[in-house]
Amino acid sequence: MKKKAEKSEGFFKGLINQVRTSKSTFAVFIVLRFFVIAAMVLSVIRGHYENLFVCTLALALFMVPPFVEKNFGIQLPSTLEIIILLFIFSAEILGEIQSYYTKIPFWDTMLHTMNGFLCAAVGFALVDIFNRNEKFTFKLSPFFLAFTAFCFSMTVGVVWEFFECGCDLFLHTDMQKDTVVTQFSSVLLNPEGINNPIYVNNITDTMINGQSLGIQGYLDIGLLDTMKDLFVNFIGAVVFSIIGFFYVKTRGKGKFARRFIPVVNQKNTEEEKKEKQTAEV
Repeated sequence: MKKKAEKSEGFFKGLINQVRTSKSTFAVFIVLRFFVIAAMVLSVIRGHYENLFVCTLALALFMVPPFVEKNFGIQLPSTLEIIILLFIFSAEILGEIQSYYTKIPFWDTMLHTMNGFLCAAVGFALVDIFNRNEKFTFKLSPFFLAFTAFCFSMTVGVVWEFFECGCDLFLHTDMQKDTVVTQFSSVLLNPEGINNPIYVNNITDTMINGQSLGIQGYLDIGLLDTMKDLFVNFIGAVVFSIIGFFYVKTRGKGKFARRFIPVVNQKNTEEEKKEKQTAEV
């Protein structure tokens, strides 16, 4: 039991020390953690116990960056780590608990754009690390590195939309927000049953069982929101892929790109080289 306690203590101590390597990152980590704990307390006082899961999830996600750094020998730039922490806080606490997704129209769009950018950065770093590793025989050109990062980001975006759709279908949530439109085309309305769409426009109201919804248009169930999310994810992915392309072209000279691209921890690399040399001797 004592050994397990010491191991657990050393584990969490190592994670915190990993965060403390950057004062700015550590400050953001502590401030955001304080706000999440405050949200948990307020949720209990107000009887909103369902928010406890969201807060607990946010606290757990806050530990992912230092966990990755400690256990996988990856060094995250301070700028990237701060953005990840702010992204988690914005999505879980502000978006879900404070209802910013419905109160602020562009909130979801902003987060999906940021998600595309961050996922492209992560995907680029993973491939670049393998590409520069002596153990692997293949070498990708800057274009293919950037293209792979783009594909990685878009794949994550698509999988997330699958998740949202699944929650809406089976858990009766509304993660894919609805959109009010005033026109659409549909082949289902064609009386001849042929594949020629019927165009409907100037829609001023929608009625369900004879009762008006008062939304001044037709209620689109999630489709346009999904396409918008994927499109802004696409923009974020393209922006970083271009940055990553020139980063590899100049082999890491770009100061801006280095703020977002994780790299292999140099200490771990040096230790591996020493172990290899010792083994050869």
